[in-house]
Amino acid sequence: MNYLLAKEKRKCYATYPVKNHKRYAVSRESHVDSLPFPKQFPPSLTWRISALRFLHLKAMQDDNVSKVRVPHVLTVAGSDSGAGAGIQADLKACAARGVYCSTVITAVTAQNTVGVQGVNIVPEDFVAEQLRSILSDMSPNVVKTGMLPSAGIVKTLCQSLKEFPLQALVVDPVMVSTSGHTLAGPSILDSFREELLPMADIVTPNLKEASALLGGVPLETIADMHSAAKAIHDIGPRNVLVKGGDLPASLDAVDVFYDGNDFYEFRSSRIMTPNTHGTGCTLASTVAAELAKGSQMLSAVKVAKRYVEAALSYSKNIVIGGGCQGPIDHLLKLKSNVQRRPFDPCDLFLYAVTDSRMNKKWGRSVVDAVKAAIEGGASIIQLREKEVETSDFLEAAKACLKICRVHGIPLLINDRIDVALASDADGVHIGQSDMPAHVARALLGPDKIIGVSCKTPEQAQQAWIDGADYIGSGGVYPTNTKENNKTIGLDGLKTVCLSSKLPVVAIGGIGMSNAQAVMELGVPNLKGVAVVSALFDRECVLTETRKLLEVLKESTKVAN
Repeated sequence: MNYLLAKEKRKCYATYPVKNHKRYAVSRESHVDSLPFPKQFPPSLTWRISALRFLHLKAMQDDNVSKVRVPHVLTVAGSDSGAGAGIQADLKACAARGVYCSTVITAVTAQNTVGVQGVNIVPEDFVAEQLRSILSDMSPNVVKTGMLPSAGIVKTLCQSLKEFPLQALVVDPVMVSTSGHTLAGPSILDSFREELLPMADIVTPNLKEASALLGGVPLETIADMHSAAKAIHDIGPRNVLVKGGDLPASLDAVDVFYDGNDFYEFRSSRIMTPNTHGTGCTLASTVAAELAKGSQMLSAVKVAKRYVEAALSYSKNIVIGGGCQGPIDHLLKLKSNVQRRPFDPCDLFLYAVTDSRMNKKWGRSVVDAVKAAIEGGASIIQLREKEVETSDFLEAAKACLKICRVHGIPLLINDRIDVALASDADGVHIGQSDMPAHVARALLGPDKIIGVSCKTPEQAQQAWIDGADYIGSGGVYPTNTKENNKTIGLDGLKTVCLSSKLPVVAIGGIGMSNAQAVMELGVPNLKGVAVVSALFDRECVLTETRKLLEVLKESTKVAN
């Protein structure tokens, strides 16, 4: 039997005569379930088809084992013939973020860098047909909405979303184009407020849109934005991001995020450029893309804000068209390593910081030390090389990065932005006397990880404002790796943790004897400990890392 099955599997193509002189092709590519079966075939041929059916189904099962689902965003919006905003911006933003994007077109517009010349609304029944096609088959993780030009289309969308499960709904309440053309009239506001917004996981209005949603309330200050975010949240969405790019008399671009409990202000320097068409679509699509990849909401918003800032910066001098509303550059110049997973605060759990002097003392290379730490359970590596030439530092970074990539462990570079850029490491950790975090962010782009050493709540707040991803707080205990390093103790660490909006890793003098006390402080954003001597000033890095990992795991159980 096995021989016969193998023989049939080797057949690439065969045809067999049947009744009425028809011939049916049978191949490995054929859908054998669709073949006439069984009455039209003689018994011997029936067996052959049964064998092929078995092989076909087995091949499908084998294929399913190796299939990988990709993050998927469905955008429901209007088409922009100039490709700066709308569906086209959504597609480019998702592509830049490494996410698959499908589309439902609600309107077709004629527009360019001068303005909108015409709008043709897609019939509601055809919008419904597009939604049914995608949602019934392709199972998007997140739906992002843009231009919804009629109350009927809003109702159609809401009805479709109730029928199919989603990870998240991102609503960009597009009402007016960048050039001032009305894209959604007042008639749909009630549908937005009563049906769509209560279903949304986040809504991202600009000042004009937020004002319209609230009945024309003027918004002229950051305090007004806070009030608007809360009022819109009361309508029903789980999170609100009020964009303040058009805020009068402001040198900074300020966005206000509200999650129902806390307000967060995202500040950045205003980038002077005429190329701002599609920034709102791009921001919302990037939030959707990050959510589809599994990011938490606040993290997704932070990444989206950075991405738009970087795109604006790269786009400020490009010229497309003769009007005053140019598009931003999503892909042409912006380097984005879309294969790299986003920063996870859990990566800080066992944070290994290398030391070249200690490795030299024990007769091992930094590469061997990093490999041993990772195999022992280190969740992130910081390459700290204070006494080597730049060329040697760069070579060590590249070699360590290869090891970290294989194991899926982030590699950060201590202090040296240039080495981080040249090696394409995952990020940097900088101190208070190093390059400011906001400058490092401008150089590294939106995706790299940035950590900042902080001793006080004020420094922690500044790290948040500057765009850091986490802070290292300490020294908690005295350490021999830094001279004249003022310690803050457990009380100081707790104070910083309670004031910080960022995840925290404890640093300074931490090892087997005191790691438990640190992790049992009981503050939720304390995610781990950074260690140097406890791992690398020991004969066996692998053994010490494993032992410390067990201590941390037990400490976490006690703390919880």
